[in-house]
Formats: sequence, structure tokens, C-alpha cells
Amino acid sequence: QVQLVESGGGLVQAGGSLRLSCEFSGRFYSSHVMAWFRQGPGKEREFVGSVNGSAERTWLADAVKGRFTISRDNAKKTVYLQMNSLKPEDTAVYYCAASRNYYSDYVTPTKLHEYEYWGQGTQVTVSS
Repeated sequence: QVQLVESGGGLVQAGGSLRLSCEFSGRFYSSHVMAWFRQGPGKEREFVGSVNGSAERTWLADAVKGRFTISRDNAKKTVYLQMNSLKPEDTAVYYCAASRNYYSDYVTPTKLHEYEYWGQGTQVTVSS
């Protein structure tokens, strides 16, 4: 059984940085696409970014390109989201997700139903 545990959220001023971590427990970590989603107040959960199993390919939503970086350490079974130049509109609960399905290196799952496993979420609040 796969379990995901996020950490690293908190309160930060606009323009600041945070790094989120997500620890994966279970088998075949490197076979999973790992992703981050977020859900702001009164909003639907949305895709933030993902990284393929080999860590060679990453994808980021347009809203965070140039500010966020996603990476993974397969030896530590951990995926990271480095968030820089944070804005108040980045305020949300951030969720880690894992997909065991096969995807080529040219596509990535971006829909909620494409991910089988979810963490409990970590709150990120950006003050203006």
C-alpha cells in the first residue's frame, strides 16, 4: 500500500520561498509519476507540476512556470516542490499525488482521476 506524507508548508510573505517535501512509502517508487496539486480557498484542486519516474522529465502549470521547480530523489523516495517568488494567489493546500500508470516521456497525467494515491495536504499561506 502506498502512503504519501507532505511537509514543509507554512506562512510566508509575498516574494518569499518555501520547499515542500513528499515522502513515499510503498513499493516501486521509481515506477510512479509523482505530482503536486493545490486547492485554494473556494477553488477546485488544480495541477501544479509532475515529474516522471526517472526524474528526467518535469512539467509545470503555466501559473507557476519560472517560479516553481519540481524534482525527486529516488534513493530517498521523496519528491520536492521548490516555490520561489511566492504570490498571495499561491495560497492553497498543496497535495502530493502518485500515479502507477504507464505514460511515455512525452505526456504526463494532469487530471485528479489519473492519480491513485494522495497525501493529506499541507497548507501554504502567502501574505501580501
